[in-house]
Amino acid sequence: MDIFDRISENMGPLGQYGKDAHGYFSFPKLEGEIAPRMKFRGKEVLNWSLNNYLGLANHPEVRKTDAEAAKEWGLGYPMGARMMSGHTSKHEELESALADFVGKEDSYLLNFGYQGMVSIIDTLAHRNDVIVYDSECHACIMDGIFLHKAKGGKSFVFPHNDIEKCEKMLSMATKRTNESGGGILVITEGVFGMAGDLGHLDKISALKDKFDFRLLVDDAHGFGTMGTTGAGAAEHYGVTDKVDVIFGTFAKSMAGIGAFVASREHVIHHLRYNLRSQIFAKSLPMPMVIGALKRLELLKSHPELKDKLWTVVKALQKGLRAQGFNLGVTESPVTPVFLNGTIPEATNLIMDLRENYNLFCSIVVYPVIPKGQIMLRLIPTAVHSLEDVEFTVKAFSEIKEKLAAGKYQGDKIASLS
Repeated sequence: MDIFDRISENMGPLGQYGKDAHGYFSFPKLEGEIAPRMKFRGKEVLNWSLNNYLGLANHPEVRKTDAEAAKEWGLGYPMGARMMSGHTSKHEELESALADFVGKEDSYLLNFGYQGMVSIIDTLAHRNDVIVYDSECHACIMDGIFLHKAKGGKSFVFPHNDIEKCEKMLSMATKRTNESGGGILVITEGVFGMAGDLGHLDKISALKDKFDFRLLVDDAHGFGTMGTTGAGAAEHYGVTDKVDVIFGTFAKSMAGIGAFVASREHVIHHLRYNLRSQIFAKSLPMPMVIGALKRLELLKSHPELKDKLWTVVKALQKGLRAQGFNLGVTESPVTPVFLNGTIPEATNLIMDLRENYNLFCSIVVYPVIPKGQIMLRLIPTAVHSLEDVEFTVKAFSEIKEKLAAGKYQGDKIASLS
C-alpha cells in the first residue's frame, strides 16, 4: 500500500478526531501574556493549563533579562554545535550553577528535553546493558528505550511504582548482565506529569543494597517544585547521593526552553562528547542561556514563589476533594480530576466549562487513559489566587452534577457550529 494512502485511512487514535477537534479541543490558541487569565477565541478565561509553576514566565526581571539578552546577542549567537563553534562561558556558567543546585558534580545543557532524554538513554546504555523502567515513564523515555532495544539491548518493565516487581525485574536483569557482562540502568520519574504522583526514589534507591545498578530520574515536573530548596524529588526524599543521573527541563518551573542532565564529572564528560542530540545540533542560543541563569537565580533566591505555589496547590486539591472529586494519588502540583464518561461527554463538558464558565483546563481521554474515563488536568501556579481556586471548585462541582444527570450525553463529539 502507498504510505500516503495508508495515512489517509488511519489517522491514529487521536488524529481520527482531528477534523472536529482541531483548534478547540486539540491545538487550541491561548493568546495574550502568559498569566492565570488569557484570551481563548476572543474571550478571557481562567487558565489552569500552563506549566508555569513559579510564575516566572512574566516575572518583570525575567522579561527584562530576556529582552536585553535578545537585543545584545540576537537569537543566532552562538552559531554551530557546542563541540565545534557554539560554546561560550555563559553555557559553562549555567551548567555549573545547575549542577551545584541539584547536588551533582557537573551538568550539561540540552536544547530540548524530549530529544535530550532519548539521546541520554542511547548514550548511557550499551547493547549489553539492561534497562529496568517504570511502566508509566514519559514517551521520551520510551523512545530512548526503543532505540536501546533496536541496537540489541534488553529491557524489563515493572508496574507503576510497584517496588516488589521492580526488585523482581532487577533480579532478572542481574542474571542477564551476568551473562552479557553489561550493567543495569533503572529509569523512573521524580514526578509523573499526568497523575502527579511521585516516583518512589527512596525505595528504589534502597534496592542498591541488594543489586548493582545506576539510577536515572526524569525530574521535569519536580525541578523547582519539590524539595526544601526546589532542587527536586531526590532532595524531597533525601536521596540525592543515590540518584546517579538527574534530568531536568526549563519548560516547567523555569518557564523557558532547554533542559539539562547532571551527574558525576566523568559521566557528564562522556555525555558531552557522545550525546548525538547535542553533537549534531546547534547550541542553545545565548538569550535562552542568559534567561535561564536569571530564572535559576530567582528560583534560588525567592523561596516564597514555591511557597505560594504550594499554598494554591493545597487549597485547590483540598477544595476539590471536599466536593467528592477523585484526584487519584497526586502528591505534587499536578492536579488530575478523574470523572467517568464517554469522549462525547468529555467534549460537551469541556465546552461548557470554556463557554459558560470561562474556565480553561486540559482534557485527557482514551487512549491516554482507559476507555470510559475523563481526566481534567489542572496545573496550579504561584500566580493563581485563592479566589481563582474558589471559583474553580464551584464550577467543577456544577459540571459534575450535570455529568451525573446525563446533560453531556451525545453520539458525537461536540461541534463548534
